[in-house]
Amino acid sequence: MEFERVVRKRRMIRAFKPLPVSGDKVRRIIELAQHYPSAGFSQGVAFVVVTEPDRVHRLRELNRLKGDAPVLIVPCVSEKLYHDRYHEPDKIRSDGTEIDWPVPYWYFDAGCASLLILLGAVSEGLAAYIAGAFRPDLLRQELEIPDDHVPVGVISIGYPDYERHVPSPSLDRGRRPSSQVVHSQHW
Repeated sequence: MEFERVVRKRRMIRAFKPLPVSGDKVRRIIELAQHYPSAGFSQGVAFVVVTEPDRVHRLRELNRLKGDAPVLIVPCVSEKLYHDRYHEPDKIRSDGTEIDWPVPYWYFDAGCASLLILLGAVSEGLAAYIAGAFRPDLLRQELEIPDDHVPVGVISIGYPDYERHVPSPSLDRGRRPSSQVVHSQHW
């Protein structure tokens, strides 16, 4: 599918058909997601893919997810891997200290990886939506996520059921015009 079409087709769909998603599709989506930009190529994002129906149901309950997608992907990020990377010889400062982190780029990277999953799902003829990890402690426990990784969301993936899909009322607000979000040379 053409890139622009994939981007414009992406929506947060929360109604899914009761059809399984092939492992090949999930594998291709995850492979794409691994191409997210990564500060210092730290590669601190990992993914938990959940397809076991009982565990999918349990995660939906734990995170209060809407929808009935057969596949859940939980992106997790390790701040530690970024700090470790920035202590390596090619990244450490000449005085032996790590760079300052004015922005926690590990979360930026996790967001980029998550967007690639959302776009990858569309490219595979699927639909997806992301919900925040509102109960990261419970997700960590349920999925046996290591202590140095934080689950940042839960992405639901499946075949869209447009007959049952109810668009969010927030969409009535419309997109902000470019004149309000694009600034040339200065604000």
